[in-house]
Amino acid sequence: MARTSPIFLMGVLVIWAALAEAEYMIYKDAAKPLSSRIKDLMSRMTLEEKIGQMTQIERNVASAKVMKDYFIGSVLSGGGSVPSKQASAETWINMVNEFQKGALSTRLGIPMIYGIDAVHGHNNVYNATIFPHNVGLGATRQVNIFLTSAKWDPELVKRIGAATALEVRATGIPYVFAPCIAVCRDPRWGRCYESYSEDPKLVQAMTEIVPGLQGDIPANSSKGVPFVAGKTKVAACAKHYLGDGGTTDGINENNTQLSRQDLLNTHMPAYYNSISKGVSTIMVSYSSWNGVKMHANRDMITGFLKNILRFRGFVISDWEGIDRITSPPHANYSYSIQAGISAGIDMIMVPNNYKEFIDGLTSHVKNKVIPMSRIDDAVKRILQVKFVMGLFENPLADRSLVNEIGSQEHRELAREAVRKSLVLLKNGESADKPLLPLPKKASKILVAGSHAHNLGYQCGGWTIEWQGLSGNNLTRGTTILTAIENTVDPSTEVVYKENPDADFVKSNNFSYAIVVVGEPPYAETFGDSLSLTISEPGPSTIQNVCGSVKCVTVIISGRPVVIQPYVSSMDALVAAWLPGTEGQGVADVLFGDYGFTGKLPRTWFRTVDQLPMNVGDRHYDALFPFGFGLTTYPTKNI
Repeated sequence: MARTSPIFLMGVLVIWAALAEAEYMIYKDAAKPLSSRIKDLMSRMTLEEKIGQMTQIERNVASAKVMKDYFIGSVLSGGGSVPSKQASAETWINMVNEFQKGALSTRLGIPMIYGIDAVHGHNNVYNATIFPHNVGLGATRQVNIFLTSAKWDPELVKRIGAATALEVRATGIPYVFAPCIAVCRDPRWGRCYESYSEDPKLVQAMTEIVPGLQGDIPANSSKGVPFVAGKTKVAACAKHYLGDGGTTDGINENNTQLSRQDLLNTHMPAYYNSISKGVSTIMVSYSSWNGVKMHANRDMITGFLKNILRFRGFVISDWEGIDRITSPPHANYSYSIQAGISAGIDMIMVPNNYKEFIDGLTSHVKNKVIPMSRIDDAVKRILQVKFVMGLFENPLADRSLVNEIGSQEHRELAREAVRKSLVLLKNGESADKPLLPLPKKASKILVAGSHAHNLGYQCGGWTIEWQGLSGNNLTRGTTILTAIENTVDPSTEVVYKENPDADFVKSNNFSYAIVVVGEPPYAETFGDSLSLTISEPGPSTIQNVCGSVKCVTVIISGRPVVIQPYVSSMDALVAAWLPGTEGQGVADVLFGDYGFTGKLPRTWFRTVDQLPMNVGDRHYDALFPFGFGLTTYPTKNI
């Protein structure tokens, strides 16, 4: 038998060791420190790969091939952007995994991060639990043993965040563009319902949704460092930085005119809390501050957010946010890229013209218009979030969570939130003659109004579609009419007529009536309103019904609306905001199974001429002041 040369063996061992060393990559080793993994991976990346990480594209232009060819770092679903109508959780997972496989097939196998607007539950997804919009959550209060409402209820919001995270993860998505921590200072703004309150302190309290979404940050964690607890949690995004809720006349994407101190005192506090709780990302506002577009504001993004507050997650643009640096948008895209990236934005929500963005940014770097150090700062932040999330270890979706979508437990939580969000503004002509709670047993009752049996109106904007929808077929839920029918005594006849005339009401001998009216669904600029009126035929419904029989009016709206002309004709008045899919929560309180405990998170004005008017203003003359809300006690209805 021939003997093997020692020199040959040594050569084989050297080659084997070299191959082993070549195959071992520090960034793939979960046991290594995070800083070492990031440093190792970045040392291997080309400029093309780095710019790919900074690029977020819409799902409708994404494919496994695009992910691979352009090293795309992130994909999103815009409002209403779904793989198919009424898509199941499995369909969502298959789509996300397909994109992810494209990203993993690249030279370095860097996973992509998929993001979606989940602003009141997983609101793009059929059958998901739709929670009340933020304005309603701002009305919630903790209730003590004496059944009186105490301070705000951030613990409820934290539980909602955790439920939302589970439903989002159930579709294979690990990143949400929430929470909105805007401080809406003028209800004429079309995004006011996305704001918890006009009061910065209340909005600060509600940042407890961040650990709900992401998990509680470890006790020894450094301030500003992003944190996501695992596969049942998602990366959150505090938005929109900064001053989005303070624009002149409430005009969306407009100019916030404030001194630096007033800007920081009113609009910044909730960011301090979100950063201290480990929020992973922050989205920049379309709006301007004293004429300077926030997407181009280096002082506030790099100078304040990154350097002073030491935020270590990544900063993301809004949809086509850099395009809107110029007027008209996209007029000089090369300049917009330069201004946005130089300001400190790390990931650009392009979302469609990704080739133009990649080519433009590549040119700026190669021509030394944008330094490589700025690219490296952006990529380091993006990779840090991806590593913290565990995407490198678990890049593909976990199918074990699919049954979390619209689970009964989450619907019960939403129902609780609805109950707590209702604000009782009037209850009878005097305290000793209240109308509410209503008796469940009555001969015949009337339910009227455009919003009584319309799930889409009840949910508002950002539900299935960006602008929301009308009707009852958009998703699964309980309308207020159905909830009333479920609650009253079987012997009580419930008559529903959307817009009855006065003769009909008078001739039917109703025991009482419930009128449900309000605003149609809207989102963003489409919701900007100078008049803030209840949708027709709402006012005539109120007059026809409440002028003829004892009535309670329930207002479904994203903000205070003009009601002063009608209040005197109503026996009771309830602000129900935009309660979402679980309308049973409204009936729970109307009929006394639970008491009213909600308090106004916003000033309810008398006339729009008073606006803007917020608590603490020198000239404050509210119809119902900030913090107002009557209380009732649970009762047994016979």
